[in-house]
Amino acid sequence: MTLTSRRLLTVAADRLRSVRPELAAELDLSTLEALLAAKSRVATGGADTPADGALVVCVVGRPALSVLVRETCRFASSVPYERARPWQRAFTRTVFLAGQPGNLRDRFTFAHVSGDGSVGWLGPAAEQDTEALRRLLKVFHGDREPPAWAPVTVTVPPPPGKSPSLRRPRHRDLYVATARVAFSTLLVQVNHLLAEAVLDGLIAPGDRLTLRSVPWLTGLASPFAALRVDEDTDSPHGLRAFAGLTEET
Repeated sequence: MTLTSRRLLTVAADRLRSVRPELAAELDLSTLEALLAAKSRVATGGADTPADGALVVCVVGRPALSVLVRETCRFASSVPYERARPWQRAFTRTVFLAGQPGNLRDRFTFAHVSGDGSVGWLGPAAEQDTEALRRLLKVFHGDREPPAWAPVTVTVPPPPGKSPSLRRPRHRDLYVATARVAFSTLLVQVNHLLAEAVLDGLIAPGDRLTLRSVPWLTGLASPFAALRVDEDTDSPHGLRAFAGLTEET
C-alpha cells in the first residue's frame, strides 16, 4: 500500500465519518485544515461531544509493549456496549498517567489491571469520576524513541469472567512506526488503534497479534484493515501513519 498524503487524509476522514457522521456532514473533509478543525471541535467539546462516560484513564508503570498491546485489547473487549459507545464517539479518549496500579487499588477501583500489575485502566467514566486520580498522578512521559524489537506474538485473552469469542481466532500483524517517535506518543497512537479495532470487531479474545517495529509504514506491501493516522509530530501541517493492523494473515 502506498501511503500518500491523499491516502492518509482519506483514512483520517473516513474514521471521522464512521464515528461522528453528524459532525462530518457539516464539514468539507477534503482538506487537512478542515480535518484538524473537526479534531479541535471534538477535543474542546464544541461538537456535542458526550460529557459523561467518555474518558478512560490508564495508569502506566513499566510494562513491556507486548503487555500493553495484549492488555489494551483485553480491557477494550471488557467494556459493555452502553459505555463503549460514548467512548468511541469521543475517539477513545484516554489519559495516560505514570504510576503503579498495584499501589493504588485500595484507593481507586480499576476496571482492569494487567496480571503483572504494571498497567491498569479506569473508565470509561465521567471526568469528575477520575479527577482525584488525575490530580494525584502526573502525565506519563517517555521522550525516548523506542528501539527496534524482534517480532513478538501475543494472544488476546478474554476479560475476567467472560468466555472466549465463539468466532474462529484470527491472526494479524501489528506494525508500529518508531522513527522519530517518542515512546509516550507511540503509546497513545497504538492505544487508539487497538481500542478502535476492538470496538469495531476487528480484534476479539483469542486472536493473535504479531507486533512488528518498522521505521515507517510507507512502502509496506501488507494490506491494512486499520491504520492509525494523526498529525505528524515533526510536521504539524502534515499527517503520518503511526501504526497499522493488517488484514487476517
